[in-house]
Amino acid sequence: MFLRSASLLAALSLCVSTPIWAQAAAQKAPALKPVTVNGKPIPKSRLDFIAKQRANQGQPDNEQARKAILDNLITQEVVAQEADRRGFAKTSDVRTQLDLLRQQVLVQAIVQDHLKTHPVKDEEMLAEYNKAKASRGDKEYKARHILVDKDTEANEIIAQLKKGTKFEDLAKQSKDPGSKDKGGDLDWNTPATFVKPFAEALAKLEKGKYTETPVQTQFGWHVIQLDDVRTMQFPAFDTVKQQLLSRMQEQEVQKFVGELRSKAKIQ
Repeated sequence: MFLRSASLLAALSLCVSTPIWAQAAAQKAPALKPVTVNGKPIPKSRLDFIAKQRANQGQPDNEQARKAILDNLITQEVVAQEADRRGFAKTSDVRTQLDLLRQQVLVQAIVQDHLKTHPVKDEEMLAEYNKAKASRGDKEYKARHILVDKDTEANEIIAQLKKGTKFEDLAKQSKDPGSKDKGGDLDWNTPATFVKPFAEALAKLEKGKYTETPVQTQFGWHVIQLDDVRTMQFPAFDTVKQQLLSRMQEQEVQKFVGELRSKAKIQ
């Protein structure tokens, strides 16, 4: 409860999905005989579009695959024609869904176009990586803590520790539900994980020692014990590059959307 809440950007899944109009691997599309359903042709562009989507997902684009796609399109056309004949296209709910689908396709199109014209560069990702690496530091700390409401309570706990009472036993009175039943154990973390007063106190401790003065944060008063320290193992750039790309694309899209909203007349 005392950990700094991560400010997660609202993800627009559209910006990280594979563009549905992206170019598939160069190959000659197999030709199939044009098909009509009750006199209405199924456009070849519709078949090509779906085949391209599937190819972008690693599925084969061959005659067998296209026949299966065409068969599905025929089924959909038969059912859609019947739904249209019965007047479903004129109902309020269906019209609303069609409007929403149209809007979603337009949003996806402009988002992907924006990312194409504003690509995240490797040097930008590397700079973000180095910034994150520097902020986390080169050490991890395995700590325990006891959180109480008043400094007098924290001082009493410190007095008990000095008398030889085990930290784990005293941790049962902590108001941190996430660690109280584990002897106050917080597992391995970097100082940047914690709020500033806690992190500063933790970094000053020697291994095996506890804070002899209560540490105040917005959550209450802490007694902190440092169990161990180890060198921070930060993941290599190549292993997190794709995650960085996705996150920075999300940030770029949010910036773009924010600019559009700021210019819009919303009443």
